[in-house]
Amino acid sequence: MEILSTSTTETEKLAKTLAEKVKPEMVLALFGDLGSGKTTFTAFLVKALGFASRVQSPTFVIHRRYKKSLGNPIDTIHHVDLYRLTSKKEVLDIGLPEMLQESHSLVLIEWPELAMDFLPRNVLKLYFTTIDENTRRIIMEESDDSSLWTLPSLRGTE
Repeated sequence: MEILSTSTTETEKLAKTLAEKVKPEMVLALFGDLGSGKTTFTAFLVKALGFASRVQSPTFVIHRRYKKSLGNPIDTIHHVDLYRLTSKKEVLDIGLPEMLQESHSLVLIEWPELAMDFLPRNVLKLYFTTIDENTRRIIMEESDDSSLWTLPSLRGTE
């Protein structure tokens, strides 16, 4: 599915719609060049899921954890940025396999190329492309297990 977002308001709308569909233990792999909107989208998604955390790019710290009260379906979001990593061993060293095992968490990975071999099958891939200063093309690629990723309310925004 391809979405053309011509403003941050439209990107926020997409994040809100997706927030209604994500479930614990899901993984979102965010592809795209620097400045293409991955962290902005993540900030809107975190907010839409009811987290009060201030979202910042984890480029230099590699991993940020956002928490909210226990008892919610998703009480932890792992926001990972693999831009500075150079090997699959480093992906393992930051604890990605352990993050993926947490039962009440959602994992968002920017620059996920090095981690693809470690990810479960139920990954939603989002490809961000900058068209101009305000416009982004976002292509959402569902995993083979389409029962996990039914996004009918997004279909109207194609």
